[in-house]
Amino acid sequence: MTPEPERLSYWALVRQQFAKNRPAVLGLWCGVGLFGLAIGAPLLALDQPFLWSEGQGVSSPLLAALFNRLLFENGVDIFFNLLLVLTPAYAAALWLLRRGGRLTLRATSLLIGLHLALTAAVIPQTWFGAPNPFHHEAPIVDYRVLEAQRIRAGEPVTAVFPPRRIHYRETDPERSVRPPGPQFLLGTDLEGRDVFVRMLYGTRISLTIGVVAVAIYVWIGIVLGALAGYFGGWVDVAISRLIEVMICIPSFFLILTLVALVQDRSIFHVMVIIGVTSWTGVARLVRAEFLQQRELEYALAARALGLPRWRVIFRHLLPNALGPVLVSATFGVASAIITESSLAFLGLGDLSVPSWGETLNAGRLEMKPWLIFAPGLAIFFVVSVFNLVGEGLRDALDPQMRT
Repeated sequence: MTPEPERLSYWALVRQQFAKNRPAVLGLWCGVGLFGLAIGAPLLALDQPFLWSEGQGVSSPLLAALFNRLLFENGVDIFFNLLLVLTPAYAAALWLLRRGGRLTLRATSLLIGLHLALTAAVIPQTWFGAPNPFHHEAPIVDYRVLEAQRIRAGEPVTAVFPPRRIHYRETDPERSVRPPGPQFLLGTDLEGRDVFVRMLYGTRISLTIGVVAVAIYVWIGIVLGALAGYFGGWVDVAISRLIEVMICIPSFFLILTLVALVQDRSIFHVMVIIGVTSWTGVARLVRAEFLQQRELEYALAARALGLPRWRVIFRHLLPNALGPVLVSATFGVASAIITESSLAFLGLGDLSVPSWGETLNAGRLEMKPWLIFAPGLAIFFVVSVFNLVGEGLRDALDPQMRT
């Protein structure tokens, strides 16, 4: 007898088709590399040593500096620094889950939720009025100067620094607007800050903006689109009119208006504003999918069994409507990065973070090519990476494109 061919699940077929698209796979690996650079940025550039010894034991100032709020005041840096420290534990947990056959989407989501909860616990200065024990502030020691003093005095000292011994906020007017060279790979800006180091840490900002803003508007779009498509009637009419009103307003000008109204802007304000103004496309996609899916046999059977409406919507219909949403979200990451860079270029971003748009604006003001090409090429590269992945997902999810 001829053996029965192995039946693959829908998402297995999608993965198989995606793997055939070499540009998309290359884009996916480039995206993984970008996240790796964002996580490991302090290992490449920081003014604190990995190891420090002056004859009285060995310490690791860099490890303590990762959570020093005088060095890293932004929540995005704390998120990535915590991820850097816990990466070995997360990798071990994923390996154990995979070896035990329990590596599922739910298990991965739990790990992500755990990390977000830990980050939320570390960032605040107080917990409901009580001091946060994880909020760490300590005087900053310049170990580069201390090392030089020890060497001049002939005292024993051992220091292992990252390849670039500089912080992205470190300024020096004497090295203002220097061109690229051996000391500063991408030159310096008007305030004497190392452009290469700021570009490196700016990867954290761009990726966080893209992922968080997209997560916000995908969640809003899924909820509103699902309600409109499932219930129909006046619910559909009300949500559809809201979508049409939002579409009539140019999104970028709406974002500019909302950002301008915020006095003390932070990167989180920018994320939320982009998220709450960009959900209309996802809502329309989900609504269209629900209008089609709700009349299929499995949806009718779920309702006939008397299952609660929320269970029918989010447990049965939604998983079958996520295909177009994933494609839209991937393209949305690139769009959110461009929007944040545009806001920073116009001076409406968070001035405390190393945004690529801010560096690009500095290049425009100073008319220095290295301040224009470096962030411009970085934005182009990241946007191209996510667009390649989005196109690969779109083709993989299209049954007519499968071979």
